[in-house]
Amino acid sequence: MLISSIQSYLNHLLFKKLDRQISSIQFNSVGGGSINETYQVRINNNIKFFLKLNSATRYPGLFEKEKTGLEFLSKRKIIPVPSVIACEVIDNHQVLLLECVEGGIIGEQFWKQFGEKLAILHRQTWTNENGQTLFGFSEDNYMGALPQLNDQQEDWIEFFIHRRLQPQIKMAEEKQLLGPKQLSAFEKLFTKLPGIFNIEDSALLHGDLWAGNFMCNKNSEPVLIDPAVYFGHRSMDLAMTTLFGGFDKFFYESYNYHFLLPANYHDQWEICNLYPLLIHLNLFGLGYLSQVKNTLQKFS
Repeated sequence: MLISSIQSYLNHLLFKKLDRQISSIQFNSVGGGSINETYQVRINNNIKFFLKLNSATRYPGLFEKEKTGLEFLSKRKIIPVPSVIACEVIDNHQVLLLECVEGGIIGEQFWKQFGEKLAILHRQTWTNENGQTLFGFSEDNYMGALPQLNDQQEDWIEFFIHRRLQPQIKMAEEKQLLGPKQLSAFEKLFTKLPGIFNIEDSALLHGDLWAGNFMCNKNSEPVLIDPAVYFGHRSMDLAMTTLFGGFDKFFYESYNYHFLLPANYHDQWEICNLYPLLIHLNLFGLGYLSQVKNTLQKFS
């Protein structure tokens, strides 16, 4: 529920932003968020914004990290993202106010355009002063409700093991969600990763690209939301598109046309999805363990 100080802040902010008298402001609760309170904000019955609220202490810096990711993607001018109107802490609440994306029609051309644009995004890379490709990001952020470590590394395999899988494995072990058999299987898997992943430059990733984290705007263009941005292997993004509903076949055909997939991309995607599956295991419990075990059995 919105507290009065946040409502007062938004009234003042939107008056300044819109440079017009506000005759009415409505807050309509929107479902779909797993950790945030979300609202559509309607000004004078026709101007819309999207509002996210959360505790400032439970997930410190959550919206600041999201703001950084949205603005980083926006500067690339490849796939649109909602504009950030405001990001503040008010009375121990994080407040993120975004442009409201008006929906459009999702069809074949939408998916083809999405595949092409993601391929272009994935060709954006990160290098050091010597031209060596880097994996990671300038700061840590969040993957859903869990911290995501982005300390830079020059080797994808090392980054994937130490910054992606091992923190989640350690958490799952502490919660007694993984046993000795699974821990041993992960150690065996680590030795096989160099033979599974091809050597590529790092790719700019959305980082949490499942079917709930994109929208279609009124021009039927893809819009990215809720990023967990970093530079990694492009299979991380592509793998996540297959979870929790998946993307249309035209998306994959278009992506492959513009950025050829490696011959063993299915294997890479299964391995990459261990990361979000471990996160879901840690957040939601044993319902995700069977998928983790199946992948480990196949590759270790």
